[in-house]
Amino acid sequence: MKGFNIPPLLIGLATVALCLGVVEVLLLIGLLNQFVIPQPSAVFTSFGRLFEEEHLFDRLMLTGAEALAASFLVSICGIAIGVALYKFRILRLAIEPWIAAAAAAPIVLAYPLFLVVFGRSAATIVAMGFAAGLGPVILKTLEGLNGVKKSLINVGLSYNLTEAQLFWKILLPAAVPTIFVGVRLGLIFALINLIGVEFLINFGGLGQLINDLAERYDLPGMFATIIFVVLVSVGIFVVLERMERWFRPAR
Repeated sequence: MKGFNIPPLLIGLATVALCLGVVEVLLLIGLLNQFVIPQPSAVFTSFGRLFEEEHLFDRLMLTGAEALAASFLVSICGIAIGVALYKFRILRLAIEPWIAAAAAAPIVLAYPLFLVVFGRSAATIVAMGFAAGLGPVILKTLEGLNGVKKSLINVGLSYNLTEAQLFWKILLPAAVPTIFVGVRLGLIFALINLIGVEFLINFGGLGQLINDLAERYDLPGMFATIIFVVLVSVGIFVVLERMERWFRPAR
C-alpha cells in the first residue's frame, strides 16, 4: 500500500518468528524428532541457565579476547602484506598464488601441528584464527589497491604528491571499501576457526561449552549457545560496517 512502509528489520524478525513457530508446532505434533531438534521455546528459556550455571559471559570474554587478538593481527599484517605485494610486483608474482591456495585450504585441519608448536593454550587458538583469516585480507587489499582508477592517481601526480602522500590521500581511501570486504572475510574465517579449535581441543571459550553441552546431550543449551555465537557475530559485523563508514572518504 502506498505510503505504508514496513521496516525491513521488522519483516526479518517476523519471518524468523514464523519459522520458529512452525518448527515448534511440528515438534509438538510429532512430525519432527525432539531427540534431534529441540523445541525453540526450550532453546530460548535456556539462556538464563547458561549465564548462571555455565558462565556464558565469562566464556564470551575469553573467546572475545582471542578473537580480538587474532583480528588485530589479521588486519594489521594482512593489510601490510597486501600493500607490500602491490608495491613489489616480483613479490606478488612469486607468492600471490600460494596465498590464494592457503586462503582456500581448510586450515582447521592443521590444528595438531599448531598444538605441537604452541601447546594446548590460547596461543594455539589465536594462531589458528590468524592463519585462517590472513589470506582474504591480503588478497582483498591487493585487489582494492589494483582497482584504484588511474585518473585518481594521475590527479595526485599532477599535484606533485610524494609517494607516501599518494598512498595515504588517494590509494588507501579509494581502496577502503574493498579492504573492509577482506577484513570481514578474514574475521569470518578467524571466528569459525577459533570456535572450531576450542571445540576440538576442548579448551575454554564458547567452543568448549558447545562441546560440553553436546556430550551431555543438552540440546536446548547447545542450540542456545550456537545462537548466541551467531548473535555475537552479527554484532561484530555491525561494528565493522560503522567503522567502514567512518574510514570512507566523504562524498
